[in-house]
Amino acid sequence: MRVSIIVPTYNERENLEELFSRIDNALRNYNYEIIIIDDNSPDRTWEKAQELSSKYPVKVIRRVNERGLSSAVIRGFREASGEIFVVMDADLQHPPEVLPELLKRIEEGADIVIASRYVKGGKVENWPFYRKLISKGAIMIGRVALPKIRDIKDPVSGFFALRREVVEGVKLNPVGFKILMEILIKGNYSKVVEVPFTFGTRLAGKSKLRGKTMINYLRHLYRLMKWEGEIDRLVKFSVVGLSGVLVNEFFLWLFVHLGLSKEIAVIPSTELSIINNFIWNDLWTFKDVRRGKLWERLLKFHMAALTGAIVQFVIYWVLVFLGLHYLLANLVGIGFSFIVRYIVNRHVTWG
Repeated sequence: MRVSIIVPTYNERENLEELFSRIDNALRNYNYEIIIIDDNSPDRTWEKAQELSSKYPVKVIRRVNERGLSSAVIRGFREASGEIFVVMDADLQHPPEVLPELLKRIEEGADIVIASRYVKGGKVENWPFYRKLISKGAIMIGRVALPKIRDIKDPVSGFFALRREVVEGVKLNPVGFKILMEILIKGNYSKVVEVPFTFGTRLAGKSKLRGKTMINYLRHLYRLMKWEGEIDRLVKFSVVGLSGVLVNEFFLWLFVHLGLSKEIAVIPSTELSIINNFIWNDLWTFKDVRRGKLWERLLKFHMAALTGAIVQFVIYWVLVFLGLHYLLANLVGIGFSFIVRYIVNRHVTWG
């Protein structure tokens, strides 16, 4: 099968000769092409790539009026002639020597193969602690927000291979921030494999990490959640939660009116509100992802409610101890409790 190596570039002129040589050595047994998508680099990366096309199978696309990594990759998909696409950077932090392993896994039946920094055997070289923290934090947020990718250790990797069919006919967002994550959410595939690699040190050029990186990532994550229906699900969960408050208040009033003490009446009223919330969430919010037996989901829902209550009380006590007004502390606790309950229910009760 023909392999198309898609390499977005911007000011990577000094890296190209070594990159092409190492790709050629790694893929000497493959029919391949390299597609350079360059955003009109001031260092004339596109010109150097064109020069090297006399020695290597390189196709150069110079974009004058477009910018952005994701749109460059999407353009590369359109220009590629191969049955297998590989996306990688030109800065040599993605070692070309890993390419045969990616392609081998595709040949063995995988639809998408991710070169992963975070599976066993993978690692990152020479990153400061704060950057590792940002990377792992971003991945954790993505895996929580998008249950479809929760089992993937490195869904934001920029080094991956896939079959053409995975993205054929799929409408990808050219202003997206992490193209792999979008492919994992929107693509047509059944099997994903991760292989370890060492994310190395840049040979030349500057890191692409900027101050707005996290904001852009969160915006992209929100768009994917909306596309996947997770924002609608979160709104439904909120509406159900509000109905539970009304149920709780009504039965608390009713039981007290019938003669129960206020201390005792709160127990059955709380249980009824939990059952109310479970029924509506099961029939409405999470209807499309119901699995297992009803009683098991009900038990897990109670566990989520208990977990949320513990989180709420702990945060409330800590904030009050630190001097925050008790009403404000309670609101903060309720907010965190809501997030925790939604996460537990989305990934456990209706996981």
